[in-house]
Amino acid sequence: MPDVSAEQFVEKLQTYQSDEELRKIQRYFRHAEGDTFLGVRMGQVFALAKEFIDLAPGEIETLLDSPIHEVRAGAVSIMSKQAARKRTTDARRAELYDLYLRRHDRIDNWDLVDLGAANVVGAYLVDKPRDVLYELARSDDPWQRRTAIVSTMAFVRAGDLDDTFRIAEMFVADPHDLIHKATGWLLRSAGDQDRARLLDFLDRHAATLPRTLLRAAIEHLDREQRTYYLGRKKTEQGASVRR
Repeated sequence: MPDVSAEQFVEKLQTYQSDEELRKIQRYFRHAEGDTFLGVRMGQVFALAKEFIDLAPGEIETLLDSPIHEVRAGAVSIMSKQAARKRTTDARRAELYDLYLRRHDRIDNWDLVDLGAANVVGAYLVDKPRDVLYELARSDDPWQRRTAIVSTMAFVRAGDLDDTFRIAEMFVADPHDLIHKATGWLLRSAGDQDRARLLDFLDRHAATLPRTLLRAAIEHLDREQRTYYLGRKKTEQGASVRR
């Protein structure tokens, strides 16, 4: 689609608005205080993003500026699809990476992070220094911290697990439940490739890990192992009560 614009994307997105879908979305989304929803199924948002995959970075940034959640979701989906497309140039991937980080203030919920972090940030850093992820991991903003861990999925896919485990170490006492979920998910994925390394992490941390993180991390272990690590957690909780 030549010469597509942000305005055209929004106009077409609005044609899929549904009051019923709006009610579902508002019930579903947490941690979205003050966000505005149009009422469009995410599947439709993603299909439209595929249609507008050639949108220029400046037009994508216009979408990111929107107060409407589905518009911003469309923007990040376009970024992700562009970054993953084989014929996309390295220069464009660098533009998308810079845009994601520069406008992280508009990538402000878990779903937006998960749409773009691995393909836009992680994949760009596969053959580059990764200091930026540790800066994000130390941020006060939970969505920047979530970007730090979710971006490492690109490394896991390439068989490189070091950063996943290192950043997970930084998050063992993180206060935010949606950091717990993402960290557990990434540990599980890394553990699928190196079970011994996951078990070593759990041996050191299972007793004090947030329950949501622990349950996600052990999901692919056998029943006996899951029971063991959950038991470690219960033992620690009991000791805390007695103290």
